[in-house]
Amino acid sequence: MDTEFFPGKKPDECPGLLVNLTYIEKSVEVEGPEVRETIRDLVAHHVAITSTLAVFETLGSNRPPMERESAALKTLSPQAAKEYLVVRSHVAERDMGGPMLGKEMRFEREFVAAGELLTAGCDPSGYGGVVPGFGDQRNIELLVEAAFSPVEAIRIATLNGAIYMGRDASIGSIVPGKAADLVVLGGNPAEKIENMDNVELVFKDGLGFDPAKLLQSATELVGLR
Repeated sequence: MDTEFFPGKKPDECPGLLVNLTYIEKSVEVEGPEVRETIRDLVAHHVAITSTLAVFETLGSNRPPMERESAALKTLSPQAAKEYLVVRSHVAERDMGGPMLGKEMRFEREFVAAGELLTAGCDPSGYGGVVPGFGDQRNIELLVEAAFSPVEAIRIATLNGAIYMGRDASIGSIVPGKAADLVVLGGNPAEKIENMDNVELVFKDGLGFDPAKLLQSATELVGLR
């Protein structure tokens, strides 16, 4: 997505998403000098990056997995779901972001290998298909697809954010004396990252919640408020 690589940029003019994506897909390589220099500059200035692979994924064909998309769709308002599916069909035909997802994965691996901090989250960009919660879980799975280990991916999505905010002494990992909201999973994600989806219980501020009831309470609300 990085428009700084686009040639002939003019002040106060955005080159446009499709034009920029096409240029990066064809002309910019993670192993090339421009990206290497960008990584060196980020590391030199101690700039952290937030991985939003779940957003990138929605720009490619046949992604994300149907079962995850179906669950997230139930939380969208009918109008928001309709608009999302219309755009999704156009994206699937053109596969705008398929090659970009792989490049972004390689970029994030190289960034971490260079010694800088990677965090994870899902921002409100894209076209409405990345729902908070679902998107955060999916991002961890995609980090594993990007060749991080399950434990590394979970750390990126939890402790690294606390480190970036300077709050890792009190939050970010399960350690005596720290505060933590928790999920109880029906399987070990370190053995199989898809076990992230098997949420059996959610603890927030010390109270336990039924995940099925939580999802039911959010049905058709995303996009309304």
